[in-house]
Amino acid sequence: MANEFNLTVNKRELSNKGERKQLRKLGKVPGVFYSHDSKKSTPFYINIADLKDAQKSGSRVFNINVGNKKRTVLFKSVQYHPITDEIIHVDLYGVKMDKAVSINVSVHLLGTAVGTVEGGILVAGLSEIEVECLPMNIPENIEVDISSLDIGDVLRVEDLATNKNFEIKSSLDQIIDSVTYPMKEEEVVTD
Repeated sequence: MANEFNLTVNKRELSNKGERKQLRKLGKVPGVFYSHDSKKSTPFYINIADLKDAQKSGSRVFNINVGNKKRTVLFKSVQYHPITDEIIHVDLYGVKMDKAVSINVSVHLLGTAVGTVEGGILVAGLSEIEVECLPMNIPENIEVDISSLDIGDVLRVEDLATNKNFEIKSSLDQIIDSVTYPMKEEEVVTD
């Protein structure tokens, strides 16, 4: 279940690339808020420390004030610098707590596949699964027990247990994980 987290954002004017770079130097991350009920977007910035606290909170639902209006939001996307891995931009999407949303949730593997103990190799498929649910029912992750996977076994989305709090939207035939035989090295014979 998702907990709500209060997040402080500051409205800003649309800026050029140089101004956004200056914000980052000051420990602020530029972002854009998209409302669920209009096509209008609102640029903002947020202190990097507040953003990191929000990420550590385990929450998926956040309360913000934008233009003196209290809003409930989800992180729509977070962009990272390709080299430093620092957050460089955030998009927030406004939601209504009584209306279902589609969101990707990470897959958390439990156990050790029995096939890997016998020499097989675990091949990862999906790292996230799309679910649809009310914002307060967004799971932190989806736990998948792989301990019974033997060599040659495949675990697909359709094999997941159903959950009354959310509906899986990912294609049911997508592979989450599988265990395969290790590739054999062939000896090269020289004359």
